[in-house]
Amino acid sequence: MYELKLEQFSGPIEKLLELIEEKHLAITELSLAEITADFLNYLKKIDSSTSLTIEPRLLADFVAVAAQLLLIKSKALLPDLKLTSEEEEKIKDLEGRLFFYQQFKPAINYLKELSENRNISVSRPLFFGRSAFFYPSENVKIDELYKAIKGIFESIVEVPEKQTIRSSLINLEEKIEEIIKRLNVNSRGLEFNKLTSEKSRAEIVVMFLAVLHLLANQLINIEQKNRFEDIIIGKRD
Repeated sequence: MYELKLEQFSGPIEKLLELIEEKHLAITELSLAEITADFLNYLKKIDSSTSLTIEPRLLADFVAVAAQLLLIKSKALLPDLKLTSEEEEKIKDLEGRLFFYQQFKPAINYLKELSENRNISVSRPLFFGRSAFFYPSENVKIDELYKAIKGIFESIVEVPEKQTIRSSLINLEEKIEEIIKRLNVNSRGLEFNKLTSEKSRAEIVVMFLAVLHLLANQLINIEQKNRFEDIIIGKRD
């Protein structure tokens, strides 16, 4: 017997949509940048809670979404930050997944209601025990079906069984120490563009987060005379 089980979904897309709906925001890059901190705090609660058990695959999904949100947040805070076409596509993909799930979500409650009311449909006795069959519309031709199936197989790309991805780990604490050491040497202050000159995109983002961390802890002063001009970082007395 087939048994329908509907449990509360707790994946990253569900949580992200929940945060957006709580603040009555539309699904845009701006709203995703705004709720990034809330999503990261939720991820920290999952990591630190001993009562919550979550499978590694689902946790990896949370981390992947968190990485995309940090990219969106960095783009909002650093207008001059240039993204690759692949990164832009990932942002659009996240927006699309959220919008699709928002449209699909009401169906979950409807299916749950049908299940609780035992409103289950079964086939007519005439078809009971018979093998499944395909009865297409009169408008569908055999050539069209062949082209559709052929297109599916052509779109399948062989994936290598093993793939090694190497990436250097950028430590936030190390960047904080780097800024403090440079300020101790240069009392006049540091220019953010020079501080991040010839660094990778990932290093620029982490360096900016390090500046925000020091500013939040009142260890530095920052100044930006005009919009989109360079940020001057100074040591706090």
